[in-house]
Parts: sequence; structure tokens; C-alpha cells
Amino acid sequence: MTALETIAGGAHPGTLYGIGVGPGDVRYVTLRAAGLIRSVDIVAFFAKCGREGNARRIVAPLLSGTQPELRLEYPVTDEIPSADPGYRRAIADFYRASAETLTAELQRGRSVGLLAEGDPFFYGSFMHMWRRLEQAFPIEVVPGVTGMSGCWTRANAPITWGDDVLTVMPGTLPEAQLVERLGIADACVIMKVGRNLAKVRRAIEAAGLIERAIYVERGTMSEERVIALREHVADAGPYFAMVLIPGQGRRL
Repeated sequence: MTALETIAGGAHPGTLYGIGVGPGDVRYVTLRAAGLIRSVDIVAFFAKCGREGNARRIVAPLLSGTQPELRLEYPVTDEIPSADPGYRRAIADFYRASAETLTAELQRGRSVGLLAEGDPFFYGSFMHMWRRLEQAFPIEVVPGVTGMSGCWTRANAPITWGDDVLTVMPGTLPEAQLVERLGIADACVIMKVGRNLAKVRRAIEAAGLIERAIYVERGTMSEERVIALREHVADAGPYFAMVLIPGQGRRL
């Protein structure tokens, strides 16, 4: 057993691990996560068609090259709106089939580490596996550094002061709801910006917060970009993009 495995602890047979792999830089992976990635029987991950898979790419330096890998490929991602009935049916069928695939491996007594970008319980696909399997198999969730905390750190932007209340919301919300929630927020993180960036910018402008808004793209990664939102002219961003609006509460 390696020193890392001694400190972090190994994997148990027939157990599903939801492994948070952090915001993008492999150096932010926790000791527990790193130990499990090296010790589970199977490394599983979600991926878009034709792509490596964001979570797998993050932990690639930790993979031994000898472990079996299980790729769970989405049938659709952002090609159609998430509210579309066709999207919902396709994704529901995919999660059901993925849970069945994991069930087969766990029933064989294998330990499975399902990688999750950021933290598994924060806007993560892992939650859909947890909901379907947590009554049937032992599951351990390994927390990870969230994408938003990685982004506000890289932006050098303290997000909350004193009694500030942090609001986190998806950019997929209707524009009127974004404006309404922004109007009462002390500090805010807007996730799932992507193709919703133009709408998000309009909502922030309508709420009078454009001067405080920071656009962060691929935070902690090699292609990282941090810029004031008012200076970012594009109407869309990549999957790994968000907008931060730091709080301005009481400072001592």
C-alpha cells in the first residue's frame, strides 16, 4: 500500500464512490479522492459524445493506465433546451440505463469510483445515480472543491463579507426571474452560463449590477480567463463559465 493510500484510505468491494474532482486543476483534488481514484476497481465518468469527459480529463495524471474505465456518454447535452420534453425523456432514459450499468458492476462485488466535476452534490449528474442506488448499495460521497470557489479564488474576489447572503442560481432561469433574484441578492454566483450569457448579461444590467459582475471562464484550468463582464462582448461561453457578483457587506 502506498503512503497516499494509507493516508486517504482504500476502496471497499461493492461500494459506489461519488468522487468530487474539483474545479479543473488536478492539484485541488483531495487526498481521499486521489486515493480512491487509484484504488477502485473501476473508474467511471460521464462524457459528452466525442469528448474525453471533463472529470476524467482533470484526473488523468492520477490514472494508472491499468484500471478498467467505464464511460457513460450523454445522449444529449446542450443541443436542445433542457425544458424540452425530448431532452427530459432522453436524459431520464440515460440515467436509468447508467444506474443499471453501475448496478451490474456493484453486484459483481467491484468498487466503482464515479468521477464528478466540482462537488458531487452540487449540480452534479452523480446525484441522479445516488438517488437511484443509495438504497441498494453502500455509497460514499467524497466532497470536492466547487467550481465557484475555484473561480472566485482565481478572480481574487472575496465573495461574501459579514452578513452577506450568497445566492447561487442557474443561468437557465427565465430572464425575469434572474432580474428578480438579482435584485435581492447581496452576492451572487450564476452557473450554467454557456449559451445563456446574453440573457444573463441583460438581467445583470437590469438589476444595476454590471459594474460588480466578473466573468470567469475555465477557472483554475490552463485556458483560464477572468474579465469584467462589461468588457466581455461575446453572447455565449463554454460549459466551464460562470458570472460572479461579489458582496459588499460590512468590512472591518
